[in-house]
Amino acid sequence: MNNPAKDTAESRFGQYIASNAIRFERLLPGPIERVWAYLTESGKRETWLGSGQVPDKIGATFETHWENSKLGSKPGEPPAKYGKHAGVHTGKHRVTKYDPPHTLAFKWDETSGEQSSEVTFELTPQGDKVLLTLTHQRLPTRKDVLGVSGGWHVHLDLLSDILHGNDSGSFWENFARVDGTYEARLPE
Repeated sequence: MNNPAKDTAESRFGQYIASNAIRFERLLPGPIERVWAYLTESGKRETWLGSGQVPDKIGATFETHWENSKLGSKPGEPPAKYGKHAGVHTGKHRVTKYDPPHTLAFKWDETSGEQSSEVTFELTPQGDKVLLTLTHQRLPTRKDVLGVSGGWHVHLDLLSDILHGNDSGSFWENFARVDGTYEARLPE
């Protein structure tokens, strides 16, 4: 795994831990309860990912409503090849682990049934900072793995910028910077 204590462009890239799984790490300013709130509270989640309150019960369902064009300090429209991602999109999830303020896991897309992938956020205190580890696994196809890689990269960069008090720019401009790089990184 990359060393998150040394924040470089390279260290922010996710690492493929299996053909159907990717893991990201970000070292964020604490306290841990603050970072947890950005994972679970709708008003905070919508600043970097999408709105929707995360329930505090295993087995409970919830929705995330994405509108990536409004994310970041500079709203923008998706490039033509991602035009279908303009506007609001909704995903349905099911909580599989809820251990505040350390672990949150959920089925990523309940509409895909047995093919649902799983997202796990783990928070570990590191002095006055918090190591966030995100693992997205059980993705059914290579296309699915590539589809989430660049998105998670940029969403986590937005979260980091917000928590550090930095200008985050435009989601889509930031996405354009990493678009395509994950395909070269994912083994065939």
